[in-house]
Amino acid sequence: MSDHSSYFEASGGGLVLTSAILLYRNEPPRNLRTYGTNREAAPAFASIHSVEHDGEGQPTIAVGVPLSRAHLRQWTQALGRTVVPEILPDNVLVAHPDMIAWWVPARVRPAYFALSSPPAGLRLLAARTTVPVPYPAHLLVATRSGLGVYALPANARPTADTELLHSPVLNVFINGSLCWGNIPQPKALSIASIPEYESAVFDSWSTHPNPGQELTVRGKGGLVRLWDDLAAQGARHFPVRRLKPFGATIRTQARRPAGTQAAAAMTVGRLIEMSARS
Repeated sequence: MSDHSSYFEASGGGLVLTSAILLYRNEPPRNLRTYGTNREAAPAFASIHSVEHDGEGQPTIAVGVPLSRAHLRQWTQALGRTVVPEILPDNVLVAHPDMIAWWVPARVRPAYFALSSPPAGLRLLAARTTVPVPYPAHLLVATRSGLGVYALPANARPTADTELLHSPVLNVFINGSLCWGNIPQPKALSIASIPEYESAVFDSWSTHPNPGQELTVRGKGGLVRLWDDLAAQGARHFPVRRLKPFGATIRTQARRPAGTQAAAAMTVGRLIEMSARS
């Protein structure tokens, strides 16, 4: 084995390397390129080995046996004991080592606008300003790869069948992901980091709509003018009816070829399932 550390510090004592799992898969010859084959579907095999240590503490992988379901259950249970139990807040929908999903109730909150190219005729947002505006309820999904931001149709805890809407927050791409820019990213994916994620969404400066974002709202004027109207009117409630369904394209909203069906609406349950696979 290559030289590496086989000892890790952990609460309650050290962790010593005791076992190794080796994974095998059929591979084509190095000089042969195959086309149309699915490498993920190739036959695979796994073995589990004990690790022996010499007098100097150097590890060596010993002879192994086929990995069984019993081995997997044993190690899954052991690894699960390292996860600290948490009492989940009411707003959390999913709590997983690789994903946190929660909803944020609708409310009036300060918004930070510093538009780089404000359109003509704006009443309040033409200059850099901080102004209270109403936000709709939101679903936030944090994963190892980023943060998804989506609006909800009602100010209530969503279910798996709740259909999602495009978020009107300017720092959100049309695919739902947050544009981090120079916003500090949370260092941990945990329940305790939820306030940091929410601050990244609601407490950052909005300089411009992301590409295509002006097309995610119904009615005249587009997204920036909608925010300007809400700010100038001192509105207390966001007009959710102005938001288009998340994932709907201009083609599917305007017209589609005869005989074709509209794309299935994106629901909370479907989004969580897709995020878990990414």
